Amino acid sequence: MLIPSQNWNEEIAVDSALVKTNLQEIQKDIAHSKVKIVAVTKYFGINAIKAGYEAGIRNFGESRAVDAIRKIEQLPPEIRENSVFHFIGHLQSNKAERVVKHFDVIQSVDSLKIASVISKAACTLNKREKILLQVNNAGEVQKFGYTKEQLRRELGEILKLDGIEIVGLMNIAPLNASETELTKLFSDIREFRDGLEAEFNIKLPELSMGMSDDYKVALKEGATMIRIGRKLFK
Repeated sequence: MLIPSQNWNEEIAVDSALVKTNLQEIQKDIAHSKVKIVAVTKYFGINAIKAGYEAGIRNFGESRAVDAIRKIEQLPPEIRENSVFHFIGHLQSNKAERVVKHFDVIQSVDSLKIASVISKAACTLNKREKILLQVNNAGEVQKFGYTKEQLRRELGEILKLDGIEIVGLMNIAPLNASETELTKLFSDIREFRDGLEAEFNIKLPELSMGMSDDYKVALKEGATMIRIGRKLFK
C-alpha cells in the first residue's frame, strides 16, 4: 500500500500487517501503564489512519491543518466518529476555527493569544475544546512553546476563557538528547505540572511527552500520552 508523503516528494509504504506488529511491540513496552498512544499520521495519507484504526488505535495526531482536515473529511464515517483527533502542530490564528471544528484536542497551545482565538472559535461552534499547553522547557529557539515563566504569568487569564478545557501539558524533547537529559526534561515537566496544580488549584491530568525514540523514558517520568509515528508506520 503506497501512501503519498506530506513531507517528502516520495511514496511511503505503509503495510497494515506491519502496523499491527509494531503496535503490539509498543503495547508490550506500555503494558503496565494507562498511557494513550497518539498515532502521528502527519507524513502519511488516509490509508495510514485506516491501518491504525484497524489495528485498534483510536487517537491520531496531525500537525498541518489544511492537509489534516482534507484527510479527516475523506475518512469513512465510522473512523471519524470513533476516533479522537489531536492537533499537535503550531496553530495559526486564521486556521483556528477549522481546526477546532475538526479536532477534539489541541496539544500545542503556546500563548494567551492563540488560546483566546480557540476559545472564540469553540464558542461560535457551541463546543468545549480540550487543550494542552505546550512547554518548551529545553529552551530550543527553533521550537514553539511557553517558557515556564511565561505560562505561569498567563495561565490565570487562560483559565477565565470560555469554550476550552485545559487538560494538561505537552512538550517536545530535543533530537539526540541523552537518556539523562531526557529524564531531566520529562521529570521537569511533571514537577512543573504538579506545581501549577497546587498554585492554581486545578487538575492537569494529561502529560503528552515522548515520541518514537524517547517514549520509554517519558513513561518512567509520568507521560499519559505518547506521540508515535515512525515506530508505528515504518
